[in-house]
Amino acid sequence: MDRKVRVRFAPSPTGPLHIGGVRTALFNYLFARKHGGDFLLRIEDTDQKRFVPGAEDYINEALAWLGISPDEGVREGGPCAPYRQSERMATYRQYADQLIASGHAYYAFDTTEELDEMRAKLEAARMPAKYDAASRMSMKNSLTLSEDEVQKRLDNGDPYIIRIKLPRKEEVRFHDEVRGWVVVHTSQMDDKVLLKEDGLPTYHLANVVDDHVMDITHVIRGEEWLPSAPLHVLLYRYFGWEDTMPKFAHLSLLLKPDGKGKLSKRDGDRLGFPVFPLEWHDPSTGEISSGYRENGYLPDAVINMLALLGWHPSDNRELFTKDELIDAFSLEKVSKSGAKFDADKAKWFNHQYLMMQDNSVTANSLMPLINAKGWNCELNYLESVVGLMKEKVNFANEIVETGTFFFEDPKAYDEKVVAKKWNADVAGHIKAIGEIWNALPEFKAAELEASFKEYCTAQNTNPGGLMQPLRVVVSGAAGGPPIFEMIELLSREVIERRMKQALENLSGAVK
Repeated sequence: MDRKVRVRFAPSPTGPLHIGGVRTALFNYLFARKHGGDFLLRIEDTDQKRFVPGAEDYINEALAWLGISPDEGVREGGPCAPYRQSERMATYRQYADQLIASGHAYYAFDTTEELDEMRAKLEAARMPAKYDAASRMSMKNSLTLSEDEVQKRLDNGDPYIIRIKLPRKEEVRFHDEVRGWVVVHTSQMDDKVLLKEDGLPTYHLANVVDDHVMDITHVIRGEEWLPSAPLHVLLYRYFGWEDTMPKFAHLSLLLKPDGKGKLSKRDGDRLGFPVFPLEWHDPSTGEISSGYRENGYLPDAVINMLALLGWHPSDNRELFTKDELIDAFSLEKVSKSGAKFDADKAKWFNHQYLMMQDNSVTANSLMPLINAKGWNCELNYLESVVGLMKEKVNFANEIVETGTFFFEDPKAYDEKVVAKKWNADVAGHIKAIGEIWNALPEFKAAELEASFKEYCTAQNTNPGGLMQPLRVVVSGAAGGPPIFEMIELLSREVIERRMKQALENLSGAVK
């Protein structure tokens, strides 16, 4: 019987979660949901030197905001707890000892100076400077020292590390679900450290042990781990776990917008877009890095955007709900080549989701901003503003920023329009139109537009020549939402007041 699909996202709490890491989490989540499996969140915090306070909470909050919900994890619990590697130390020591006993690992007592000397000699001889099947035989380890000497050093508490013992000449082959067959010769590898001097495991030992113990069926991770995969395959073999070894899928990098190199925080700073899901406050420097949430992105838009960075659906469709992504996702459609990040496309996705979002939801999200500005605004009025403005913006907060005229009278009038189009004739037409509108039995967009056109016809004047000055009079801006719908929403009383104010304020501009 086939095993139940179980995948994990295993970030290190060494800082904010990069958007590339979010994409890795997303692909794991989509794959698990597609196959009715489990998605685990495991915190790999064995590198205590790089540990950053607050980073683990940030990871959990970011995934929660995006709706990438783990089935098991530090907060969720589960049958494989604990899910924080620092709480599993005894387990790793046990497995490192097992490899020592089976002859697949060894103690290495070399000092830093001795390692530096070895590397310098190899470099001088124009050979790869690595600790491997050849160089290890000239170093101080349990392969070159006598058993008595090794035991004596252990009993004395001499510092040591545990390294894997790789074969000198062996071909390691495995199938990657994204890249196909991968073949690496052990002569190109080195005897990686499995257990460090402080007793903490390296990534190589800890992730293989945890993936086995947690019954992980598929390891979906970034391509930066592809060079380590042959080592992990050998570890599964040496532990006797080859029959249950997970399938590997190494995802391509998220690239800079120009395609030249991995997307970094500096690229976001330089080009003005976030590379982290949430705003991050660096506890050591106080530096603040922007986040998608604080920049006004909707979580579903970020999910949709990320899914299409490196995964290609069968057709050219771009907009997917999360359930549709789950249904369509497959590793076979994940690209081997890197995906260029496109900040403008990210904004496009957010615009699409803002257009689809119910106006009441958007209005409720904007109400704290409205209140902070001291505007007295009913929710149903704000919903109507959203309906008129959202087609013109990419982010909800831009509705407030570019639509201040819905909430307060203009403090200024577009200078270019005034300089180019305002004159005595236009002022007279505006005044006359205001009087006609004030007499209308119903102040509705259709009636406002019809009476405006009738007036222009009767006066033999071009409606286009009056439209922009009229907009500037009531809003102060040269552009905006459909003008007659805007005027209706503002109300008869407000329009009458603004027309009177504008005619007074612009009297000095009459030519």
